[in-house]
Amino acid sequence: MIRRKTGWLFMLGAAFMAGCGSGDTDEPASSLSRAQRDSILADSPLPGAAAVQGALDVADTASTRTQRIENLNKQD
Repeated sequence: MIRRKTGWLFMLGAAFMAGCGSGDTDEPASSLSRAQRDSILADSPLPGAAAVQGALDVADTASTRTQRIENLNKQD
């Protein structure tokens, strides 16, 4: 009798968990862009925030350099 109740409880629990789907939607969890989120993180007092800021600075420098090179190529 106890095994039968345990089996039913297991089946009921499994059915409940299957009904609680993740609710995936096409909408992003945040309206902020990745760069905006990274910038907010870099300005926070969290450990590693300085490294995030350093990475953002390097990415900005590389982007600026790439734009300058592309502009020089367009002029030729």
